Amino acid sequence: MNNTYKFLGWLGAVFLVVLSVFFIVSTNEKLNTAATTNTIVLQGSGKVLAKPDVAIVDFSIVTEGATSKDAQDKNSPKSKAVSDFLKKEGVEDKDIKTTTYNIYPQYVYPQYGGQAKITGYQVTQGYQVKIRDLDKASDIVDGLVTAGANNVNQLQFTIDEPEKLKEEARAKAIADAKEKASKLESQIGIRLGKIVNFSESTYGYPGPVFYDKAMSAEGRGGGGPTFPAGENEVTVDITLTYQIK
Repeated sequence: MNNTYKFLGWLGAVFLVVLSVFFIVSTNEKLNTAATTNTIVLQGSGKVLAKPDVAIVDFSIVTEGATSKDAQDKNSPKSKAVSDFLKKEGVEDKDIKTTTYNIYPQYVYPQYGGQAKITGYQVTQGYQVKIRDLDKASDIVDGLVTAGANNVNQLQFTIDEPEKLKEEARAKAIADAKEKASKLESQIGIRLGKIVNFSESTYGYPGPVFYDKAMSAEGRGGGGPTFPAGENEVTVDITLTYQIK
């Protein structure tokens, strides 16, 4: 009999523990549901304007030769001439980067079918250069063609450290959203609690300025091209989700 009472007592204790856990979980679920359903979402926007402080140029040197070695041998002096020119203009080694180096066979295809024949090879060496002195951007881009660059693919003016602008724009966006929250409390008579969710999107970075070789000194008969840098705009949009008390 004693063993039966002990067993029933143990079973009752287990039941109470399970019931307590169920009650706690149920209460948490209700609180969480209240936290997510009794909410309001407010948006804020922040914009920062800044003048670009660097120009980034993508260009390439393309050479052809009867053999792969011949094409590379023709590419090497042009590559050195471009490198020497950039250093002469004050561009540091850290701002000169080789982005691609490709060797392609060149084919001729018979008019009436048959096997294609290799007629030579083409070497393409791509670069990306960061110009920190914007007053030199025009002369450098124009001089690259003279030094041996066949293709100047694109030029863009940008901010070297855009994260600083993004942080400033984000701070403005958050302040904007919080100001709206404060006004809303007084306008519709609610009390807002803690922020339970946050999201953001960033846009407004500059697009490329395309450069045509025909606009170089070779194509225009002297003088470098003109590149107005303008201003860059960084905009951050955020959303804050508040609990309603």
